[in-house]
Amino acid sequence: MSLEIDHYCPDCEDDETFYRAASTEMHLGEKVKWHCTECDYGFVKIGANVDTSEA
Repeated sequence: MSLEIDHYCPDCEDDETFYRAASTEMHLGEKVKWHCTECDYGFVKIGANVDTSEA
């Protein structure tokens, strides 16, 4: 997985670049924390099934 992704940021209300702040392997898959480079909004993805930015 890359160190940066383009993703919608609800705080900036636009697509922004997010950086990979942390990651760890768990029984559900890899857990990755992403943070916006503009405002530091963050979300977590776990494998392909969990994405807290869609909550």
